Amino acid sequence: MKICAYAKVNIFLKITGHKDGYHSLISRFMLVDSLCDVIEFAPYACESFTIKGCDGIARNDNSIYKAFVALSDYTGNLDLINFFYTHKVRVTKKIPSGAGLGGGSSDAGAFMRLANRVCHLGLNDDELAKIGSKVGADVPFFIYNYKSANVSGFGEIVEVFNEEPLELEIMTPKIHCDTTQVYKSFKANFLNKIEPDGYKKWLYMPSKEILQNNSSILEVNDLYKSARLLYPQLQNYAKEGWFFSGSGSSFFRVVE
Repeated sequence: MKICAYAKVNIFLKITGHKDGYHSLISRFMLVDSLCDVIEFAPYACESFTIKGCDGIARNDNSIYKAFVALSDYTGNLDLINFFYTHKVRVTKKIPSGAGLGGGSSDAGAFMRLANRVCHLGLNDDELAKIGSKVGADVPFFIYNYKSANVSGFGEIVEVFNEEPLELEIMTPKIHCDTTQVYKSFKANFLNKIEPDGYKKWLYMPSKEILQNNSSILEVNDLYKSARLLYPQLQNYAKEGWFFSGSGSSFFRVVE
């Protein structure tokens, strides 16, 4: 009983507003099928919900545990709860944390899809995505598991975008970017300069065309500016032809 939790990149990410403590956005998410964590349910007698392989992350802070709690609260399904008295969650981590590649959210989404199937919860993708949105803003995208999708609102609106996935090279410097702090930095320094409607045309353009027509890393991802303020060493990796994913710290480019 195992499932791959794939990484993602943000082809573009534009902030459109701020409400109730959260930033709204429009973005193109693309799965990276060459990089994934593996989530496995392994037989094991547990006194409580047990996760192995996520060293350094307290259980209550782990996105997988949060996904389990959200599923349990929504379904009230005793089979789900009892299953994890006899199975542990084993995670083989390949996606670095603090890298803008969605590792924690992908793990949560993959866990929910596998638990839904194994424990016969009978939830459809829309229901899972609604539950997942309470775990993290990026989780709905990983529930739908589209190769490419436009994501908007607070991450809860996910619309498939039909295109061939790009072959991407990813570079992740050893810099852990704190997503919460990057968004706080954006709000404090750049929120009053956004153009909410200026980039909606990108929602209809193929990803490769967007990147070819916009060579500036500052233009394509709003969060690079705020991440760079917090982590100035990111500038050492911002080379021509490379783009910034999410709140960082990963850069990517299209392999021609």
